[in-house]
Amino acid sequence: MSARLVRQVCLWMLVALSTLATLSTLPAANAADMNKTLHVVLQNGETILDPAQASDINTLSVIENIFDAPLRYDYLARPLQVRPNLLRAMPVISADGLSYTLQLRDDVRFTPDPAFGGSTSHGRAMTADDLAYSIRRHYDPAIKSAWLFLLQGKLRGDAALQRTPFDPDLAIAGLQVVDRSTLRIVLNRPEPNFLFMLAMPALSIVAREVIQARGVMPVGSGPYLLRQWQRNTHLVLEANPDFRPMVFDDDGAADPALARGLHGKRLPLIGRIDIRVIEEQQARVLGFLHGDFDLLDPAPAPLSRLLLDHGVLKPELAQRGIGLTLLPMMELDYLWFNMDDPTVGGTDLAHIALRRAIALTYPRQEDIAMLSHGLALPTRSPVPPNVRGHDPLATAVAAPDPALARALLTYFGYRERDGSGWRAQPDGRPLTLTMHSVASTTGRLRDELWSRALGQIGIRVVFNNGKFADLLKAARLGQVQMMDAEWIGDYPDAENFYQLLYGPNSGSGNRARFRLPAYDRLFEQAGAMADSPARNALYRQMDQLILGYAPWVMRSTPLWPIVHQPWLRNFVRHPVVNTAWRYLDTEPARR
Repeated sequence: MSARLVRQVCLWMLVALSTLATLSTLPAANAADMNKTLHVVLQNGETILDPAQASDINTLSVIENIFDAPLRYDYLARPLQVRPNLLRAMPVISADGLSYTLQLRDDVRFTPDPAFGGSTSHGRAMTADDLAYSIRRHYDPAIKSAWLFLLQGKLRGDAALQRTPFDPDLAIAGLQVVDRSTLRIVLNRPEPNFLFMLAMPALSIVAREVIQARGVMPVGSGPYLLRQWQRNTHLVLEANPDFRPMVFDDDGAADPALARGLHGKRLPLIGRIDIRVIEEQQARVLGFLHGDFDLLDPAPAPLSRLLLDHGVLKPELAQRGIGLTLLPMMELDYLWFNMDDPTVGGTDLAHIALRRAIALTYPRQEDIAMLSHGLALPTRSPVPPNVRGHDPLATAVAAPDPALARALLTYFGYRERDGSGWRAQPDGRPLTLTMHSVASTTGRLRDELWSRALGQIGIRVVFNNGKFADLLKAARLGQVQMMDAEWIGDYPDAENFYQLLYGPNSGSGNRARFRLPAYDRLFEQAGAMADSPARNALYRQMDQLILGYAPWVMRSTPLWPIVHQPWLRNFVRHPVVNTAWRYLDTEPARR
């Protein structure tokens, strides 16, 4: 061998060794351990796996793992912070607070789908056009987006998107595709919560080709892809092999030791998520105690006695190493009236009196004691604790007073006329209310509570029980007279709760279809303000309007008991994010 050839061979060997050394420091194409499966349970079936249409926590729990929003919440930072997710860095905000420039990472890809054409082994790269399209489609009347309220009237020129027929290609000043990787969003006014909104599952990015070719399909760019799907029964997610490198480097404020243990690890950690839908509460609890599920998030409060003693984990469960998190959620539990309904709706004095009488009969403390087993806080306003704008001295809820309720009904003409003991409407027609509720143990118990409470004041009520997804669809179509509901905050600010009664949101977030110009003016004025005493003063005025017109009966804010098995690692319940699946790990030997 010549000296020249020897030098070439040596050079090739050095290059090869250098390449191997470099590759050894890079994350594997899929760092998740495919031999590990996380077993979780949902309390209600998924509705539709579309970020623009899904609004229930069960469906959003799946969506936030399949799809991606531009920003994400830091897992451990407290107070809550958002960080880049699909973006190279945080959005660049103009000095006037109206312009947000988003620059995409160059390694974000949708999961494979035939709609992309060509090879199906890899999905298409995401572009700024995808961001713009995903935002525009919320305005499409055909999909009836549950989240249009986040955008409507806020993007510059978005009134053009609301014309018919809807044009998904219409360019507006509020959505400017600067280049393949850059989108500029321009607002009509400063929005203090806009960064929070960019972290919501509702603003996750979808692929236009997939929707146009096959309708709504779970094709995203998130850490997991949908591998098996039996609707409302069983879903299996698998780690996305094309998921961009995501290495944990979050703030460790909530748990410094956990942050150190996760630091530098590529996410997700577990290869498979096995999701079971079990509506029956006892079956979920017994399944957890048997070890079928790795966590219950949350454990159903009516059966908490099987797990807790006075808010503390039972000793025999603590000895097994089971963990407990008891967390006051950013949640409001309430009953809403359909303000378009001829029996309970309207803003005339008689109908206001009927709703206020119903609110005055509700035994809030009995509900908390009997149905929540003490794991709830009575609410005083729409804004729960731990949310910016919460006012512990708020007075949007009147104390129960059945005697006052009876007097109010009689004064406004709701009298018993035929000796039956049941009141009639002021015009003499029979008065029978129809309340929709979920067909579950808790639903049936709350029906009994409402029946007794309304019976005290001579109002007959019948119950229409059904599956959650069916009730939600009926509510969106305005076919429900009154219904118990829960709202879990999308972002940690009071605006997200007060928007539930904002007139333009009727039919989406505003299920009550409450339209009051005075309330809307105050909401819009407060929406342009940062968290401050001046904004809180406006919210107090809105509280008084809620109390006066009574579109709701506000019940409580739950304390969620969340239990997890001793072999589960890295679990922290985030106040906003529905799931921690990408951060979790298991110890199979302990299982």
